[in-house]
Amino acid sequence: MLSILEGLLIFIAVSESILGVLGNGFIGLVNCIDCVKNKKFSMVGFILTGLATSRICLILIIITDGFIKIFSPDMYSSGNLIDYISYLWVIINQSSIWFATSLSIFYFLKIANFSHHIFLWLKGRINSVLPLLMGSLFISWLFTFPQIVKIINDNRMKSRNTTWQLNMQKSEFFTKQILLNLGVILLFTLCLITCFLLIVSLWRHNRHMQLNVTGLRDPSTEAHVKAMKILVSFIILFIVYFIGIAIEISCFILPENKLLFIFGMMTTAIYPWGHSFILILGNSKLKQASLKTLQQLKCCEARRLLTAAQIHVGGNGCSRRII
Repeated sequence: MLSILEGLLIFIAVSESILGVLGNGFIGLVNCIDCVKNKKFSMVGFILTGLATSRICLILIIITDGFIKIFSPDMYSSGNLIDYISYLWVIINQSSIWFATSLSIFYFLKIANFSHHIFLWLKGRINSVLPLLMGSLFISWLFTFPQIVKIINDNRMKSRNTTWQLNMQKSEFFTKQILLNLGVILLFTLCLITCFLLIVSLWRHNRHMQLNVTGLRDPSTEAHVKAMKILVSFIILFIVYFIGIAIEISCFILPENKLLFIFGMMTTAIYPWGHSFILILGNSKLKQASLKTLQQLKCCEARRLLTAAQIHVGGNGCSRRII
């Protein structure tokens, strides 16, 4: 039986998941419609669509895994369900971070201003950078899957041998978790580097503008600031997401604490839905599409109310005529 606080946290987590599916679904739909209209798929459109799709899958896995562990933990002890969910989580989690890192690199190469020959070479071949990053994702998967297999086998040994948990040191447990998330850590580090370089580019650009005694914000400054907001928000939300995962993982080595696990699930779900709405507000095309959609919804609601009022007035008129 769930307590009131546990029920409230589950309600918040489910609400976050619904918002995340709606927000990311909107991003994917807008980019797919734009692709059909223009008969071509832009690089940023591909990244945003892939990011939205992977985050929808990530939300579904977070909630499904959480609900199974809360309401039916015996399902994990029997069968291969934990294997399938673990493999899916690795693929989708790393894909989500990979798309987010690709987006940060895309913004960096498009907006930043550096005279270094490596940067200029990458900037001129921006469409070729994505396949290189794709190779890093596959390498990350190849490195991570053996760790997943080892952890699953250890968990099975734990279920057969009650003394296994006592023999396993906490340091060994956390070492396995670091190795498991090494690919994610490397991708996140790459995102931090691009964010730092974008800050340096913005600082240099502002200093150049001050030397030229220009008080107005030029388009380059606006683009820098907009990209910085998206990247910094991603970094903050991903740290929150990582904290949520750490809380969920800690529930395996600490005494059973359902409330702590539900709080970790709620914290984990903040990242995939929160950043989607920041992307919508930070991208002019997505923002215009969202405002247009809201306006259409308001018009539909106004027409519905007007129709209901007309039916009501018409009904009263008929009643008077009958009398």
